[in-house]
Amino acid sequence: MALTLFNTLGREFQVFETLSPGRVGFYGCGPTVYSYAHIGNLRAYALHDILVKTLTRRGYEVTYVMNITDVGHLSGDNDSGQDKMVKSAEERGQGVLEIADFYTRAFFNDTERLNIQRPTVVCKATDHIEDMINLIKKIEERGFTYFAGGNLYFDISRFPSYGDLALLRMEELRAGARTGLDENKRNPQDFVLWFTKSKFENQALVWDSPWGRGYPGWHIECSAMSMKYLGEQFDIHAGGIDHIPIHHTNEIAQSEAATGKHPWVRYWVHNEFLVMDKGKMSKSTGGGVTLQSLVDSGYDPLDYRYFLLSGHYRSQLQFSFEALDGARNARRALLDRVRALADKTGIVPGLEEKKAGGKAGGYGKADAYLKAFDAALDEDLSTPKALAGLWTLLRDGEIPSKEVLAGALVMDRVLGLGLAKEAEGVWNRGEDLDFNREIDTLIGERWEAKKNKDFVKADEIRNALKKRGILLEDGPAGTFWRRG
Repeated sequence: MALTLFNTLGREFQVFETLSPGRVGFYGCGPTVYSYAHIGNLRAYALHDILVKTLTRRGYEVTYVMNITDVGHLSGDNDSGQDKMVKSAEERGQGVLEIADFYTRAFFNDTERLNIQRPTVVCKATDHIEDMINLIKKIEERGFTYFAGGNLYFDISRFPSYGDLALLRMEELRAGARTGLDENKRNPQDFVLWFTKSKFENQALVWDSPWGRGYPGWHIECSAMSMKYLGEQFDIHAGGIDHIPIHHTNEIAQSEAATGKHPWVRYWVHNEFLVMDKGKMSKSTGGGVTLQSLVDSGYDPLDYRYFLLSGHYRSQLQFSFEALDGARNARRALLDRVRALADKTGIVPGLEEKKAGGKAGGYGKADAYLKAFDAALDEDLSTPKALAGLWTLLRDGEIPSKEVLAGALVMDRVLGLGLAKEAEGVWNRGEDLDFNREIDTLIGERWEAKKNKDFVKADEIRNALKKRGILLEDGPAGTFWRRG
């Protein structure tokens, strides 16, 4: 079965085919590092991680590029408002680059805790100003710009397919245009490629350019840096759905205007919002919940990853602590099952993946489950189905334990829920093996007591274990234990 992705450009499912055989160029919009990422932001990067790991499992060599926006992103995507970086620096009494460095490190600390693989290339906007200037020059040479009021603008009227990604048409844009935002613009949807000192005179970071001393617009950075590392055309561009109508639409226009190549990107992948009771989670509205706040409330970061995987990336996901509790309980049950299997089987040999065009192989009876797992991911990265497949494998009592565990650990290379670490913890704690076996023996005795309707003895075993700090959880897959 081939990998199929929902391509925002055209709004249809498409079989994934690369520009270069066996290689994937992938660009994901990274963070604007003016504050801590909230958990809604992190949903996008969990999607990127699943996509990269799915492609890698299928045998592709993936080059994943992520930008770090440390200059030029205004509080409004339509060139309005104050620079977010400058605003944060003023509020904290620090330099812009100090702010950017601090929150960049905080961002990658969060992604690491979520088992999100670091991109192949991480590129900061401030390190690529010359690349942006050179790209703007190409756009200007091809006749897509005009200079007004000290700023260089992209003229969308010169680009007939503007708005295709967002399903917008020129007539609609003109009819729905608001006036008064920027009197220098010929069309309200025109956007700035380069700001000069004639606007935002106190801008902290400025550079010399052919158009005057100033700084780049936000949209140009992604075009310049993606093409620097991936070429003038590449396979996949991803981000949140909020990027579709302005940021990604503008990226397409300026990139294809500069190169004359169409399409610039073959597949556009967008994740939906994480929503709270009052709507979309947003840092700017003060409604952001951070990953650290979840940790402070007693959750493991991977409980949140499990929660994200339980919903499809193209569906809005309603966040609540009740739902997160459910994800935590489910993940704990997974870990308990993996611990029990690791204890029972000992170290599982031969976990090196046999890459054969992404097909499962070499895991005995678990192979059928791995094929179903791959098929779920091939259906536009259906992580809910993939999770269900993992659970079904773990509940199959007809498969040898070593094959169940091996299959589960292979699945977790994509899902990233920490199962291998849990198994290794058992294998590396020889002194705990006797303890684990004792607990499993008592659980077995309790199961026999319940089977014989000796509920008094069953309760006595549960209570005795509870006094030792061992909590039992009964579920469809059996009884699992965890330390309380």
